[in-house]
Amino acid sequence: MKPYDFAIIGAGVFGAWTARFLHRTGASVILLDAYGPANSRASSADETRVLRMGYGPDELYTRWALRSLPLWLDFERRAGRKFFHRTGVLWLSHESDPYLRSLHDVLGRAGVKRESLDSAELRRRWPQLRLPEVTWGVLEPESGLLMARSSVQALVADLANGVAYRTAAVGAPQGDGNLATIQADSGDPVAARVFIFACGSWLPKVFPDVLRDRIFPTRQEVFYLGTPPGSSAFRPQEMPVWLHRTHPDLPYVLPDIENRGLKIAFDRHGEAFDPDNGSRMVAPASIERLRAYLERHIPALAKAPIVETRVCQYENTWNGDFLVDRHPLLENVWLVGGGSGHGFKHGPALGEYVAALVQGGSPSEPRFALGTKQAVQNRSVY
Repeated sequence: MKPYDFAIIGAGVFGAWTARFLHRTGASVILLDAYGPANSRASSADETRVLRMGYGPDELYTRWALRSLPLWLDFERRAGRKFFHRTGVLWLSHESDPYLRSLHDVLGRAGVKRESLDSAELRRRWPQLRLPEVTWGVLEPESGLLMARSSVQALVADLANGVAYRTAAVGAPQGDGNLATIQADSGDPVAARVFIFACGSWLPKVFPDVLRDRIFPTRQEVFYLGTPPGSSAFRPQEMPVWLHRTHPDLPYVLPDIENRGLKIAFDRHGEAFDPDNGSRMVAPASIERLRAYLERHIPALAKAPIVETRVCQYENTWNGDFLVDRHPLLENVWLVGGGSGHGFKHGPALGEYVAALVQGGSPSEPRFALGTKQAVQNRSVY
């Protein structure tokens, strides 16, 4: 059994982009996933994800988002399909919000186009919204959203010209030192020189001794609303992605793309969640909370039908930073995860970073180290 150079476990956005960059170096790569790329249990599933540059004062993730966007567009051209929609991303808050102040300044230093909008301009441009407590907005006109499920599936399909792929669940590696093989639940063991576990919410299940108290999968509910017939008021021509920072539940909204309906969710972390067996049905109390929000802030959709729902999961580190580090006992095993609800957009930059790191060609980012991950949740990266 000839070993691969790299075996990547997890065919989500992190695993697929890592495989892409490793393959470009001429390495032999195999990619495995228990349920298939962008399956309904995956954090990289659902229809859409936000691609924004703003991260408050956090310049690291602004730089990574800036790096990722042209790589997404390059892949879009290669695939001949549209994955990025330049809808604009609108931040809604007030002048005394330090996060938005920092975001505005960081975007300026990074050369990101942004517009500063007062309450009168916000009401004029988006009369669909009722946000009396919002007095300041920052618009990123060149940001937008990504088609999540379809782009990941296209990435993995494109890898077929050189990267092996297997749908298989992988057991927890045992021992210490140098790992020779991993045992899949079907077929022969997989041998590799280096193993990269990028399996998202499954990381604490595969490595319970190391990550059970360092990666926190949480249940997150998403709603799609049917918009009024014949109306374009909630489509990208008239509505950007927007984030309502003055509301305690941190709602975020994506416009109606590909006729799926307006997407809305609340960015507060849900309860602990099992990605294999957790219920994917939304709770009645969540629908009541949604209706109350719509009635107050988007009255035209107060009685809109809920045409689809999703229950996905975040895989949070304690503060929202990514995890990219060696396993503490297995010298040739790398742990890659902690997307923490904001990681999808960064897939290209992260894949490029991991590919260079595991081949010894890049310094590591201290914030991503396993040793920085604490056992309490105190999110600071949004």
